[in-house]
Amino acid sequence: MNMDTGRLFLDLMEIVARLRGPDGCPWDKKQTAPSLKSYLIEETHELAQAIDCGEPDHIREELGDLLFQVVFLCRIYEEQKKFDAAGAIEAICQKMIRRHPHVFGDVTVASPEEQKRLWMAIKADEQEGKKTIAPHFLNAVPATLPALRRAQRVSERAAHTGFDWPDLTMIFAKLDEEVQELKQAMTSNDPALVLEELGDLLFTAVNISRCLGANAEDALHNATTKFIRRFITMEEIFAEQGQSVTGADQEAMQRGWDEAKKR
Repeated sequence: MNMDTGRLFLDLMEIVARLRGPDGCPWDKKQTAPSLKSYLIEETHELAQAIDCGEPDHIREELGDLLFQVVFLCRIYEEQKKFDAAGAIEAICQKMIRRHPHVFGDVTVASPEEQKRLWMAIKADEQEGKKTIAPHFLNAVPATLPALRRAQRVSERAAHTGFDWPDLTMIFAKLDEEVQELKQAMTSNDPALVLEELGDLLFTAVNISRCLGANAEDALHNATTKFIRRFITMEEIFAEQGQSVTGADQEAMQRGWDEAKKR
């Protein structure tokens, strides 16, 4: 490890302390842990987008922005005399050693799947002392996660107990069933029922993604990006013809969409 890393981390901590100090920045001084949540989430998404772009300089910058938020939060709790950055670092070091007995201990695992089961078993043991925080291991999945990601993480945890479909054929049958239930709900003129059945349909689709070993969040993100790309191409096709998508009839838009897919 570069010996400058520790010094630079201390420099960042000092900068945050100065920003929060008596002669610091008025905006930084008034921040609280709850007020920083939205910035923390925003910076995390910006980092994820930078990773998708694959530009190292951009990733480095966004990692720094996210690290700043982490150090900022540590400073706030240090001021409240609850814990400091050293406590947070010590906790994660202990957790990683505890959850990797096959690396730091004498446990042997034969496959990534076996290692994942070991990881989940250790996590379950850790949760035993945290019942007041998360009454059930499924509730330990943060409710603030994006809906698709939360659904996949919950279904993964349930599957680890053995509560799972034996094969994909049964999940696709369940998907067909949910489609029919949604159609039936749509005839009821009950918006709450329609929303419920739509949620069931989406949850089943997420389980298909899980069983395929895919990330539902990434799958939908990629599909949305593809839709945007094709829609822009369709607009360009209309513009080449001196026309606009707005106001075009359904048949013309379908022809434009098919041409966009070909391109």
